[in-house]
Amino acid sequence: MADRGDPKLLIQPAQRLESQEEAAVRSNSRLPAIPAGLVTLFLACATPVARDYVSEIEAWRVDREERLKADDGWLTLSGLFFLAEGDNSFGSSPTNDIVLRTGPAHAGVFSLRDGAITARAPEGETLSVNGHDTAVAQLSPCEGDDRPTITLGPLKLFCHLSGDRLAIRVRDRESDIRRGFTGLRWYPVDEAYRIRGRYIPHSEPHTIELSNNLGDVLKVQTNGSVALELDGQELRLTAVDYDDRLWFIFRDLTSGSETYPAARFLYADPPGADGRTTVDFNRAYNPPCAFNPHTTCPLPPLENRLAVRIEAGELDYHD
Repeated sequence: MADRGDPKLLIQPAQRLESQEEAAVRSNSRLPAIPAGLVTLFLACATPVARDYVSEIEAWRVDREERLKADDGWLTLSGLFFLAEGDNSFGSSPTNDIVLRTGPAHAGVFSLRDGAITARAPEGETLSVNGHDTAVAQLSPCEGDDRPTITLGPLKLFCHLSGDRLAIRVRDRESDIRRGFTGLRWYPVDEAYRIRGRYIPHSEPHTIELSNNLGDVLKVQTNGSVALELDGQELRLTAVDYDDRLWFIFRDLTSGSETYPAARFLYADPPGADGRTTVDFNRAYNPPCAFNPHTTCPLPPLENRLAVRIEAGELDYHD
């Protein structure tokens, strides 16, 4: 993968590990005399552990890119069409309200009434919905693996909720965005950004409102925040509840220059019995909006807009 960023940001992991080992030797040199053999033994023992950690993160990053490029990955989304109340025609003809890249000239109509979407095929024809031919189908719920999905050749169409607005998403296995994808770029793995934090529960769970990149408002639940220390500065990040994990939506002083301007995402495990969890910024990654304008992404709450540089995780994308 070509390195097109600032060379100092793209040091190879092995070089970073070597500098850490040298720092350990220098630190030990200020202590009372320690036999050289013990220093060598220390490095021999520590280095494989550090390298195992680097390998783990690099393997996770490879998997992240493969999931992004998959048939159901974010790169295949090729359209986001917000519906007007009433009938919205779709097909490949430019006379439709929703114009598709390929498929029948007039494939059908999406009818939005009172918050419900119905898909109808032209008279005497059918639509393939979840593998079954039908003339009419309700397109709800909008989320989940079992959501009603229309297939038209390489295209899949399904509903999407952005705040209070309903839209149709189009997934295209042959999308220009997928074909033109140039790969992800990352900061070197740095274990200093793998930080133990203290979970601080709210007095009671509550809902917060987050704007997304299109100006719609999302309501999410939070049960607490995590306090941690970085470079001598205490940070406190609100955690959004997501399945059984903590989800952090954050921005820092690298945003807009080295990393994606709007935000980055990061997950952590729930706190253990000691009330602590590990926040590993080496796993921080870009939201789908960094690659694809047909996606919607929440913006960070004010308290998660950090006045520090997080030089770890995924760099901004360049096509």
